[in-house]
Amino acid sequence: MNPDTSALITVSLGDRSYPICIGAGTMNLAATYGLSSGSRAAIITNDTLWPLYGSKLAALLGAAGMEILPVILPDGEAFKDLATLNRIFDALLEHRCDRQTVLVAVGGGVIGDIAGFAAATFQRGVPFIQVPTTLLAQVDSSVGGKTAVNHPLGKNMIGAFYQPQRVIIDTDSLLTLPEREFRSGLAEVIKYGLILDAGFFSWLEQNMPRLLAREAGPLAHAIRRSCEIKARVVADDERETRKDGGRALLNLGHTFGHAIESSLGYGVWLHGEAVGCGMALAARFSQQFGGFSTEACQRSIALISAAGLATDLPDISADAMLDHMARDKKNEGGAIRLILLKRIGEAVVDASNSARQIHAFLAAIKPAR
Repeated sequence: MNPDTSALITVSLGDRSYPICIGAGTMNLAATYGLSSGSRAAIITNDTLWPLYGSKLAALLGAAGMEILPVILPDGEAFKDLATLNRIFDALLEHRCDRQTVLVAVGGGVIGDIAGFAAATFQRGVPFIQVPTTLLAQVDSSVGGKTAVNHPLGKNMIGAFYQPQRVIIDTDSLLTLPEREFRSGLAEVIKYGLILDAGFFSWLEQNMPRLLAREAGPLAHAIRRSCEIKARVVADDERETRKDGGRALLNLGHTFGHAIESSLGYGVWLHGEAVGCGMALAARFSQQFGGFSTEACQRSIALISAAGLATDLPDISADAMLDHMARDKKNEGGAIRLILLKRIGEAVVDASNSARQIHAFLAAIKPAR
């Protein structure tokens, strides 16, 4: 690993603490996985990533004396469901896997979420390792132990909090990531600056062209800083129970974004694309109802746009959006909880806005065509 672009970050959760290993080529080092010879590893990936990474990892760990079970799933958000989850269980049961079997999730957020949920529930819990191969998964979904599958009526509605043993982030995997998926991941990077780090937000404004060019130094810094913030938040509020913000702040733009995903159909927009648009909507809502300044709102939307992400609501009715938002799992007591911005680098949880107010806000937005 290049010492200038590598890092080791710890998610501090007592006896469940684990490392995030960041660097170029980490995926190709058998020692990084912390597995002993004779261990059994089920490599869970999809049919797109198996020839790129899965088969090589199977050979690497096999050569280190581990028994390998490949579990290859179909690719796409549309397959993040109970039927696909059962395919994992079928493979584990058919091969008589036990509680010592380690699940190794190789892929983006879909693979990480569904493999993590399988690990949380198979025989009441088996160890798993996250090997995220997309920017979005590297800076967000692989860290923190949120695992889930989707339901037709709501995203990530069936899941569990279950922490991995470690997260292995190989920045080299981003070099061949499709442009659309790379830009999608930048939404979550921008989120960290908006909610908790104004200095990082300013750095992103200055360095977005270098990130889009995938320069190693800036990219490693963006991933490292995002993971540092995520690790700190998770250590402070693992199960999102704090009422004064805590982990809930990481949901900036997600209530709007999940409604976009559900309304359009899972997979039509990538998760990060929906979150990026959701953050732009949250910035506008914060300006209208939460005291977020016009200048800060404009800066927020400009940075999201500079990352190549949509900032205008697609052609979805206010009724459809509100219907999905009303079923969001973050709601409490029937109130829609939004993450609103007070200023760049500071966000709050707000459940004071009525459904009628949110509906009027959405209805007034001219959809993108």
